[in-house]
Amino acid sequence: MRRKIPSTAALIAFESAARHQSFTKAAQELSLTQGAVCRQIAALEAFLNVELFRRSRRGVLLTEAGQSYARRVAGQLDAVERDTLAVMGQQGAMSIELAVVPTFGTQWLLPRLKDFQRLHPEITVNLTNRTRPFLFADTAFDAAVYFGDGDWSGTRAHLLMGENPMPVCSPALLNGQAQLSAEQIAQLPLLQQTTRPYAWRQWFSAQGLNTPRDMAGPRYELFSMLAQAAIHEMGVALIPPFLIRRELAEGRLVVALDQALTDDDRAYYLIVPERKSESAALNAFRDWLVTEAAQYRQQPA
Repeated sequence: MRRKIPSTAALIAFESAARHQSFTKAAQELSLTQGAVCRQIAALEAFLNVELFRRSRRGVLLTEAGQSYARRVAGQLDAVERDTLAVMGQQGAMSIELAVVPTFGTQWLLPRLKDFQRLHPEITVNLTNRTRPFLFADTAFDAAVYFGDGDWSGTRAHLLMGENPMPVCSPALLNGQAQLSAEQIAQLPLLQQTTRPYAWRQWFSAQGLNTPRDMAGPRYELFSMLAQAAIHEMGVALIPPFLIRRELAEGRLVVALDQALTDDDRAYYLIVPERKSESAALNAFRDWLVTEAAQYRQQPA
């Protein structure tokens, strides 16, 4: 089936003219005559059967339809250019597009990636934030690091580590005490994590408490947001200590009570689609990451 797509030359001419709001400047940028730019845009308008510019004695202005189309075309041309440059620059190199939960990626994975690059300089690992599961078939991702039960259809899950969050807060909330009791924590504002809505309920249950307001409080999607809210004395947050090592070391956050929430059903996993299981680059990254995680789990708390 023939695709309903206008010529690339017409789209490039339109994007340039829309960005400059000028056919003359577009012609200069593209090393074309002004007449050539006019013909390309006229052909595009005829193809779309939509007026993209309004002509006047003072020049040209985008119509409302033209403004909307220009934003979309610019984004698509940028993506094509990025992909083209990536292919041109590979020259035998390999790359991995990895979806990763944000705070884990920045606080644990990124500081270690230099070791993988040293071992495999021919492989580039690109990271993109994703906080929730998705369909690999609908994305360009080769693998994902996510927190869950490891049950992801059509994939193979490789265990990395548990989370084991602990209640942390600003030292100002301790009021001079070394730690707080679970009952005292229950009286403080509880900072909630969007993707772990029952975390506080599970933690209080493990302490033998039934707290009516265990699901109340402001919700944040990322652990980094929780950490900032806790630093600014907005309440107590359940955060895995390995994600806030710097904040704990600098004393901006303290452990409110040395009792971790253990969850045997959920952990961080590397998820690899079965159709990618033969990828040499992915297998090298998987072996390195699983080994790094195993060594980390064996370290003292």
